[in-house]
Amino acid sequence: MWPRRRFLRIALIGFGAAAVAAIGAFAVIWVLTPIPDTTQELATAQGSVIYYRDGKTVLANRGVDRKNVPLSAVPKVVREAVIAAENRTFYQDQGVSLSGTARAMWSTLTGNQIQGGSTITQQLVRNYYSGLSQERSIMRKLKEIMISLKVDRSKSKDWVLEQYLNTIYFGRGAHGIQAAAQAYFRVDVGKLTPAQGAYLAAVIQQPSNFANPTGAMLTAAQARWKSVVDGMVKIGAVTPAQAAQMTFPELKKQKKPLSLSGQNGYMLAQVVGELNRMGYSDEDIFQDGLKVTTTFDKKLMAAASDAVADVLPEGTPKKVRAGLAAVDPGNGEVVAFYGGRDYAQSEWNSAFDAKVQAGSTFKAYALAAALQDGVPLTQRYYGNSPMYVNGAAIPNSGGSSYGSVNLVQATQYSVNTAFVDLGQQIGLDKIAAAAEAAGIPAEQLAQHRKAATFPLGVASVSAVQQAGAYATFAAGGVHHEPHVIRSVTDASGKTRKTDTTGRRVFTEDTATDATYAMEQVVTSGTGTGARLYDRPVAGKTGTTDASAAVWFTGYTPQLSVAVDMFRDDNLPVTIPGYGELYGGTLPAQIWKAFMTTAMEGKPVKEFPDPVTYYRWDNDYYRPTDDEEREFASDEPSPDPTPTAPGDDWNTPPPGDDGGQPETTPPPSDGGGPDDEPPVTEEPDNQQPDLPDENNPPDVPVGTR
Repeated sequence: MWPRRRFLRIALIGFGAAAVAAIGAFAVIWVLTPIPDTTQELATAQGSVIYYRDGKTVLANRGVDRKNVPLSAVPKVVREAVIAAENRTFYQDQGVSLSGTARAMWSTLTGNQIQGGSTITQQLVRNYYSGLSQERSIMRKLKEIMISLKVDRSKSKDWVLEQYLNTIYFGRGAHGIQAAAQAYFRVDVGKLTPAQGAYLAAVIQQPSNFANPTGAMLTAAQARWKSVVDGMVKIGAVTPAQAAQMTFPELKKQKKPLSLSGQNGYMLAQVVGELNRMGYSDEDIFQDGLKVTTTFDKKLMAAASDAVADVLPEGTPKKVRAGLAAVDPGNGEVVAFYGGRDYAQSEWNSAFDAKVQAGSTFKAYALAAALQDGVPLTQRYYGNSPMYVNGAAIPNSGGSSYGSVNLVQATQYSVNTAFVDLGQQIGLDKIAAAAEAAGIPAEQLAQHRKAATFPLGVASVSAVQQAGAYATFAAGGVHHEPHVIRSVTDASGKTRKTDTTGRRVFTEDTATDATYAMEQVVTSGTGTGARLYDRPVAGKTGTTDASAAVWFTGYTPQLSVAVDMFRDDNLPVTIPGYGELYGGTLPAQIWKAFMTTAMEGKPVKEFPDPVTYYRWDNDYYRPTDDEEREFASDEPSPDPTPTAPGDDWNTPPPGDDGGQPETTPPPSDGGGPDDEPPVTEEPDNQQPDLPDENNPPDVPVGTR
């Protein structure tokens, strides 16, 4: 008896010591295992949704597909379906279920798994908090249990369930119950039926297999769904009669990820770039659940692509690129653009990234500079060809001479020598200032602003810059910075809208007269190919030396659009059947095709009447054909050559293969003076009408 009693005493002491040690160890672990104060990035990340300008049509998704919702937004029967599937004692247990762990082991052995071994609290802790890996180890499991117990003591059950429903992965790329409701049934979570809620609860167990089940996997999904419904009956979520009426729900076809091909990639790249400039990091975009409403009009984006595709003939060389940008003059919103054939093939954006010589579209800024300086449209300038500045000959297109021309005629027929004369008289700095005021960055003008040919467009610009600058004229001299984002709403519902306040850079009279002169370009000048027969249009053609870049930029009172064409390698833009292009040909036709769609159904708005152009203009000066005027300045002007190869602001885009052009284009030999010939059969003989006492000169008439 004594040995037995002694053994029992020792055993009891040992057991007690072990128990005390276990309790002590538990206490130590309890103290040393606080609830983490950080969460896993994936658990809380909400991807951003980017919309077209209507704020409803999705353009793209970035980051994790999750939209957090409060527990109250989830129907009670859907919550109970998840509880029935994952943790039927959720509202009774302490956050940890030993029986559940044992049941999980048994289910694994039998292959008939109905419930997971971990409680909802344990699953949340494992997937929500930082510092808990997914590895299978005793220490990790012990840590999970400790934190789960603490969470259960410090947080409400509803809080745990809300975080769980927003955290768990449901397959089809959907994180959280709201994203899952959209992914599987195209409804918000609040509109889920009990049968649909039961299916989403069933998916939690095997999200990949049950995302799009077919064949044997569909049978398994149906069986799992039925077991969840049975569980809902057992916990009282639905009655047996209600369960009997439930049928396996029809799953919507899974949406394909939004493609970045075509124009989508170009749009997304511009949006992300502007968000970065606004102070949003890539992490913000991918994880903070932003709702971004862009300025892009889906219909007009398609119209831009269609205009280019329909106008460019078959056989257009792949190295020939076209860019188009459309800007709302009233707020600077870029409503549409054409960035290239396919973003998936080339990320170089012809509308935003490509900066090519402006050619004669730049003359609009010289015109504005003169008007702003008090020069009237009736002021006359030298229009014969060539004109010599510091010994350098600057010709008109085709060597045409026009005699003395006023600013309307100089613009209408794009007379190079007249604009060089203008620049010499008012000063090139004023032209640079006007271009900057309209939105052309100063750094793109810096190396050219002392050249006599500066007014002729030797500086390089992008299509969106040109559209935004010409929008200044359409807006009566008020400039709005072009932008692609209307508003950004964060996950808390706070909205940040883009400031569209414009700034006056030209007087209203300057914008009015510049518009009038550019109207004549379209009605009877070099840009008749862009004429819209139901409404007035103002614009300007542009062609650089040897057609290295060709432009048409124009506007109605409601929309400003720039179209350019160029080659990757800066060589002449030639099209089979067209030869070397002028801005008044294919660019003007693309502009017209786009604007025909864009203006469809829009009210016809008229431009205001000119301010400084009169019916009687007798101040004519006509030099003889062999007359030449020479100008001398205190400082010699640079030779009239265009931007040299390697110019940072005229760097061609990468080739189609992603590399740089194989050849370096030779420097131009004309300084960018060539432009469209006047629209006459014999341009060399086209001269302004001489004044006649009985027959006033044939010039456009203004009312003021």
